[in-house]
Amino acid sequence: MTAGHSISAAEMMAMENALLLAGQGVRGANPLVGAVILDDDGAMVASGAHLGAGTDHAEIAALKNAAQQGINPSGCTMVVTLEPCNHTGRTGPCTQAIAGTGIRRVVYAAADANPAAAGGAAWLAGQGIDVVGGLLAEAAEELNRRWGNAIQEQRPFVTVKVAQSLDSQSAAADGSSQWITGPHARADGHAIRARVDAVLVGTGTVLADNPQLTARALDGADAPRQPLRVAMGFRNVPEGAAIRGEGFVHLRTHDPHAALNELHARGVRHVLVEGGPQLAGVFLMADLVDELFTYIAPMLLGAGIPAFQRLGVATLADAHVWRLDPDGAAPLTQLGDDVRLHFKPIAPPPAHPAKGS
Repeated sequence: MTAGHSISAAEMMAMENALLLAGQGVRGANPLVGAVILDDDGAMVASGAHLGAGTDHAEIAALKNAAQQGINPSGCTMVVTLEPCNHTGRTGPCTQAIAGTGIRRVVYAAADANPAAAGGAAWLAGQGIDVVGGLLAEAAEELNRRWGNAIQEQRPFVTVKVAQSLDSQSAAADGSSQWITGPHARADGHAIRARVDAVLVGTGTVLADNPQLTARALDGADAPRQPLRVAMGFRNVPEGAAIRGEGFVHLRTHDPHAALNELHARGVRHVLVEGGPQLAGVFLMADLVDELFTYIAPMLLGAGIPAFQRLGVATLADAHVWRLDPDGAAPLTQLGDDVRLHFKPIAPPPAHPAKGS
């Protein structure tokens, strides 16, 4: 906690509420952030959450919420889970918006891990605003731990999406996999595509399935925003492949670190990996998966192709450990006859692959 500043019970309660609000957003290029505005009596009068890249930041959403209610925030306190940003990205600096309203005090939880956006607390203090940091910082940092890792490693945030049967097969023994899941689950997957910067598959998937990798609505129409379509691997992509055209990128590597470095250099900040069990395994083994969506169809295939391969797990102690994630998306969602599970990693994979893996 910033030295010399006390925290009221109302501010503590507001921060707890702001953390709950933060979970309403979606994980990806930007962190999960929530904000609450308190009046002079400590009553919560407005709130907001950041709902994904390109949408209002939590602070702006809270200020708009106050305006919608006819509340003047001048003299109020803003409680926010992340240090207000001090840079111009897809939106303007939150610091300037806050200062322009006459808010007298800002209480935030965690410092911004993004060097480009950091420094907001100092800027606000320089404007004469009372600024306190560190309230429930540990909870706020854990909320965005994997996003912070991606920022520090200068790579995109990585989401992996897999579809599988009840017995964890991604395809039948003959290799057929279309469609394991139903239309509602596939539409949900397309919604994820529409909010990421790039969709990545292996060249083996391109050659076997000839996917388009576009984001589409239930009626088949293209979504307004389309991700880059990325093939990873050394095999050539045929000239007539559906993945080709404007927005196609071929990364001639099997190294997931090199692939992410190249995508980061191209401005990609959120990538969806959905290109088969071997590719998913490569990213999992490298501890580069920040979020996992598993779509489970109510069918049994017996023999088939496992949903995850090349994990290097020879004994239970080497298992990759995950936990249902209630933030950024519902931990369990029914989609037609299918079920979607949303996970976050809680333990890294083994340091070295097992012999023979």
